[in-house]
Amino acid sequence: MREKEKWLSLNKEDALEPDMPICDPHHHLWDFKENFTQPTYLLPDILKDVNSGHNIVSTVFIECGAMYNPQNSISKNVILEAEFVNGIAAMSESGLYGKTKIAAGIVGSAPLLIGKKVIDILDRLMSISPERFKGIRSQAAMHPDGTIPESRARPPEGVYINEKFHEGFAELAPRNLSFEAWCYHPQIPQLIELAKKFTDTTIIFNHFGGPLGIGSFKNKHEEVYEFWKQNIKELSKCKNVFAKLGGIAMKINGYEWHKNSLPPSSDELLNKTKNYYETSLEYFGAERCMFESNFPVDKLSCSYVNLWNSFKKLTKNYSKNDRALLFHDTASKIYKL
Repeated sequence: MREKEKWLSLNKEDALEPDMPICDPHHHLWDFKENFTQPTYLLPDILKDVNSGHNIVSTVFIECGAMYNPQNSISKNVILEAEFVNGIAAMSESGLYGKTKIAAGIVGSAPLLIGKKVIDILDRLMSISPERFKGIRSQAAMHPDGTIPESRARPPEGVYINEKFHEGFAELAPRNLSFEAWCYHPQIPQLIELAKKFTDTTIIFNHFGGPLGIGSFKNKHEEVYEFWKQNIKELSKCKNVFAKLGGIAMKINGYEWHKNSLPPSSDELLNKTKNYYETSLEYFGAERCMFESNFPVDKLSCSYVNLWNSFKKLTKNYSKNDRALLFHDTASKIYKL
């Protein structure tokens, strides 16, 4: 990790507009993640990032398999993760660690594929922290051709259009829980189908739907973007869907910033990915979009300061109201912080 921090410091920027209030609605907390850039990312680690220059007033934790033990059942593991994060949130809430409210909102996971049986797990998760627990993420990110690495969750193909999954999914709205959708771009049509069937459930679209740039999609950025754009236009018609703008500096996206001698500047980040941000904003509008860090996953490629600087540069000519929505208000409203 020291080598990664040293590399990130080679292209260090000062935070632009450091007083602007920001809610970071997508980050993780974990330990023992040896396959990631930062194997340990606990309260002191995230505080180092959120206190690096920008005014991060609150954050939302998103499930990531933290505290999972392969010897436990999935039902036990998802409960353990929520309990673990709620403890960190309570530490932060005390004010002893600074003004930022870390994990003010918590999004956990639940095996929706077990259908109605998931009810007990959902109710237990909500009981851990009735005020903080906001929703469920269940991943669909996979590709059947074998050239894309499996995600941690190893979901089956077609999970978002699976009848048993729909049975479990139907239990979210009655509990006022939102759904966090993480898929790869070829699966966006399946998400559209899900969103159209469950119009009463708030769905938050993660990481632009994972535009792939590796494996069978390597060097096909234009082709991927055109497919993505067509489907994003259709997805945006589902008024229950909100979009997180970020999470596009992962290995799967294929930009390979982590292989360069210097980390990317905010301008470099923006120049490579601007079309995804602008198209999402065109179709969804600021009132249904929110910027996200996806840290520490995207820390593989860029620093926290440079990432949020790129968002501020992208929106420098936007209205004051739209910027407030994108950086704070949409997330705060959707997650009821």
